[in-house]
Amino acid sequence: MKVKVILFFMLCTILFAQEKNKLSVDEKSGKPMLLGICDRTSFADSNFAWWFDSEYNNYEPDLTEMNSLKDKCSNIDITIVLGTWCSDSRREVPRFYKILDKLNYDQKNLTLISVDRKKSSPTGDVDKLSIKLVPTFIFYKNGKEIGRIVETPEKNLEEDFLSIVSK
Repeated sequence: MKVKVILFFMLCTILFAQEKNKLSVDEKSGKPMLLGICDRTSFADSNFAWWFDSEYNNYEPDLTEMNSLKDKCSNIDITIVLGTWCSDSRREVPRFYKILDKLNYDQKNLTLISVDRKKSSPTGDVDKLSIKLVPTFIFYKNGKEIGRIVETPEKNLEEDFLSIVSK
């Protein structure tokens, strides 16, 4: 009986697991793009590493803002919706990852969703998020949205991040 229960749960896990880092083709450019739930390892692919690594390595976060952020983001969940075809996503997402790394942010609290040019995902992950522009960084505290950075920061990523988590 125990074996049947274990097999049942294993089968359910396999059937309902979301495929991560799914590659598709951008109809406009004919180039590869990510779709759906992703993780950071997706940016190691040579199709994305050239822009991700460059922007990540060249960005220097504002230290004043970073010091203020350190104690304010431990109970914050973040969802990033991006388009790997989008120049704003290519600039802001690697920079945001650099900030998160400097903060030692627990990436288990981060959800990364890639969308096509229609701002949709094959798994429907973004349908309820009202995404108009990418990238969109959505911040949650205790399961409730507390703010967003949409497309480009108003000041810079660190200041906007601090402003949102300080509410």
